[in-house]
Amino acid sequence: MEQYQEQLNGIFHALADPTRRAVIGRLGKGPASISDLAKPFDMALPSFMKHIHLLEDSGLIRTAKQGRVRTCVIEKKQFAAVETWLDAQRAIWEGRTDRLEKFVTAIQEQEDIK
Repeated sequence: MEQYQEQLNGIFHALADPTRRAVIGRLGKGPASISDLAKPFDMALPSFMKHIHLLEDSGLIRTAKQGRVRTCVIEKKQFAAVETWLDAQRAIWEGRTDRLEKFVTAIQEQEDIK
């Protein structure tokens, strides 16, 4: 369980930055070279590479070098951990809202009886 929590912490940390979210969004359309990914951002390549390394360390992307070009691809399996966590959170909150609805309905019914 602790490893799962650490995995989620790394993923959410990686997704906390808008630059990294934009990279993930772009990679959702298909593989891209680092130079193509870096074009829309006003930062030096070494700074951009820190974002790439963090995404790779979190397991959200994978890079492969072919010749002088390093290409990035999204790792879909990591998103399954996020989906599992979100599903659990959704179930918790839906249960809470269902109980709240029952509570409010019961109060309204009691007031209608009076």
